[in-house]
Amino acid sequence: MEFNDLLQRYFATSQFDEMTPAAMAAGTERMQVDLGLEKDQGKRFALWSLLYMLGGAPDLQETFEDSADQDAARNFMDMMAASEPDQ
Repeated sequence: MEFNDLLQRYFATSQFDEMTPAAMAAGTERMQVDLGLEKDQGKRFALWSLLYMLGGAPDLQETFEDSADQDAARNFMDMMAASEPDQ
């Protein structure tokens, strides 16, 4: 799954500055539904990761049954936190 393809699919644009609040809400909801339906482990992680970056990710323990997937999600969260500028 390519990042720009995901943005285009769920938000009808690959440019964040072109998204309206309504498009953001609708796209996030569609992603959450698809996450719940997706069976492929890698695609589930990609969807969850983008949802996490957008602030709409469900709880990782509810999303990932496998502890290795939960650990990977926690590592992703830690990397995202580490990349944020100091406040």
